[in-house]
Amino acid sequence: MIRIPGQPGRDLCDPHLGVTRRDLIRVGGSALMGLTLGSVFSLQGRARAAAAAAGAIKGPAGWNRAKHIVMVYLQGGPSHLDLWDPKENLPDKMSSPFKRIKTKIPGVNFTELLPKLAGINDKFSMIRSMGYTPNGLFNHTAAIYQLMTGYTTDKVSPSGQLEPPNAKDFPNFGSNIIRLKPPTDPVLPFVQLPRPLQESNVIGKGGGAGFLGKAYDPYTLFPEGDDLDMTKMNRVKVDDLKLRPDVFAQRLERRARLRDAMDDAMPEIDKAVANYNLDEYYDKALNLIVSGKAREAFEMDREPETMRERYGMNTFGQSLLLARRLIEAGTRVVEVVWPKVANSDNHSWDMHQGLTTRIKDQAAPMLDKGFSAFIEDLDASGLLDETLIVAVGEFGRSPEKGVSTSGNVNSSDGRDHWPYCYTAVVAGAGTKRGYIHGESDSTGSSPKSDPVHPTELLATIYNAVGIAPETIVYNHLNQPRELVKAKPVHALFA
Repeated sequence: MIRIPGQPGRDLCDPHLGVTRRDLIRVGGSALMGLTLGSVFSLQGRARAAAAAAGAIKGPAGWNRAKHIVMVYLQGGPSHLDLWDPKENLPDKMSSPFKRIKTKIPGVNFTELLPKLAGINDKFSMIRSMGYTPNGLFNHTAAIYQLMTGYTTDKVSPSGQLEPPNAKDFPNFGSNIIRLKPPTDPVLPFVQLPRPLQESNVIGKGGGAGFLGKAYDPYTLFPEGDDLDMTKMNRVKVDDLKLRPDVFAQRLERRARLRDAMDDAMPEIDKAVANYNLDEYYDKALNLIVSGKAREAFEMDREPETMRERYGMNTFGQSLLLARRLIEAGTRVVEVVWPKVANSDNHSWDMHQGLTTRIKDQAAPMLDKGFSAFIEDLDASGLLDETLIVAVGEFGRSPEKGVSTSGNVNSSDGRDHWPYCYTAVVAGAGTKRGYIHGESDSTGSSPKSDPVHPTELLATIYNAVGIAPETIVYNHLNQPRELVKAKPVHALFA
């Protein structure tokens, strides 16, 4: 008889997938039919081997093309009208103060704020028809939560902000991915940097694993220093990684106990899998934190100074460079959050006032330099072929300046929140190059063709990593929930 130490079902990675009577009946029933537990394992192994020999089952366009996901999250809501979807022949109260410039794609214009990205937009796709109609006021927290989890919440305050994170929240897409498709090597599976998702005092909403449990929370790298400290990435060390110190250790210890119990009771299993080097696998897993690859990824001084300067010697640029180093080391999901909190000043994208100077002198240059270098770097190294990059904010900005659309006060040189129409960028992992999906209307107010909801963007990410968007997960009440109730945008893929 196998005796597994601990509570039934609690030695597994997922408490809701514990040992049930149905599981025991199935195993017992198979023994009556001449199948031992070892035989079941053997048959499963043969089936997997046969599937591998036959080749992966083909899925829809873009299916399983991405080994890595990098979400470049432009928190705050950048103005699509002043960056990459400028309009002409508009009245002064709507027109952008910046000149339109040509890009590598004939007929597609950016503003003068993005000259570097204009020179490489033949390497990525753009969705100019992102949009949705919100429930109630559409301030940042609710929009962030929807974008990161695929769901809206029931409790929204009059200001549009949500309550702080809790264990009932839906999981961040990265948490779902590393649970369903964990990395095969001992690497950091999901890293979030250089600051948490935030609106006012609501910090981290939509950024964690929610009801999946803390074992699937991201490693967070939030260096000390305020948002205006552009040199804080120079001080990054692997010791800065933050995760509950006992989470992965406990999981690995429980796995080890389970394996030891099975070894003691069923030595024939060891014989059956002798060629699979299970001991080596566990040694690698238990040495995750001291893994050379994991630690070396954070040694930014290994990069030539010219490369660091190419990305931009600021928090955003160096965060993207670190993201590249992390995926080189095998990290599955990296979430780079724009380094300025929403609803604030300076280089925040939340430009209710002072847009003309702030976007020109602070935000746009960092985006243009860092993001263009990131795409070019991954393309040159070949990593872009296996990495899906998504750059998007939680919404765009209002076509008309100086009006209130979300209860905020706006100056004549500011734009308010606008969820009805905005732009996203997608690159790598089999997506088309130089492709424009959808179109906004003449004022950038609403999609003119092929509208894309944020949940469809999430479904596209799941599809790219080889996870069906309709896959069921179980919440804190053990109720079945789809990862996201939407379909992927297959037209983005070649």
